Amino acid sequence: MNNAPLITRKGWEALDRELKYLWKQYRPEITLKVQEAAAQGDRSENADYTYNKRLLRQIDRRVRYLAKRLDELSIVDYSPKQEGKVYFGAWVELENDEGTVVRYRIVGKDEIDTKKGYITIDSPMARALIGKQVDDEVRVQTPSGLKEWYINAIQYQPFTAEEE
Repeated sequence: MNNAPLITRKGWEALDRELKYLWKQYRPEITLKVQEAAAQGDRSENADYTYNKRLLRQIDRRVRYLAKRLDELSIVDYSPKQEGKVYFGAWVELENDEGTVVRYRIVGKDEIDTKKGYITIDSPMARALIGKQVDDEVRVQTPSGLKEWYINAIQYQPFTAEEE
C-alpha cells in the first residue's frame, strides 16, 4: 500500500501554482531588489538589503519544501464509485440533536483550511466519517466529550462557492 501523503488534485495544483509563482515571478523580483540595494554601497546599514536578503532566504526555503513535497504527495481523484459514501475529498454536511449544522471537506494535511471547513483525513471527525452514508450517525470523541452527528448530505463538489 502507498503510504504517501494524500492530496486532492485541486490542492496539488494550488501548491504547484505557488511554487511556480515563487520561482518564476516573486524570487526574481526580490533578487533584483537585493542587487539594487547592494549597489548602493554599505550593506551592513542598508535595511532594504537586509530585509530583502532575509526574504530571499524564506522564498528559497519554501521553494525547496514545495518542490520536495509535490513529489511526495499522492493525488486522489474523484471516482464515481465513491458516490453515496464519505471518502477522501468529500464535502459532508452534518447535524446534531440541537439542530446545529456544520460542513466539512476531508482533505490531506497540506490543504487544511479551517475557515473553509477543510479538515485533515487524520482528524477524529474525518476518521469517524469515512465509509459512512447519508442518515448514518457518527460519534466523535472530542476534548469536551462524545459528540453525535447525523450525516445530512455527501457531495464531491462544493455545496457553495465559498467552500471551493
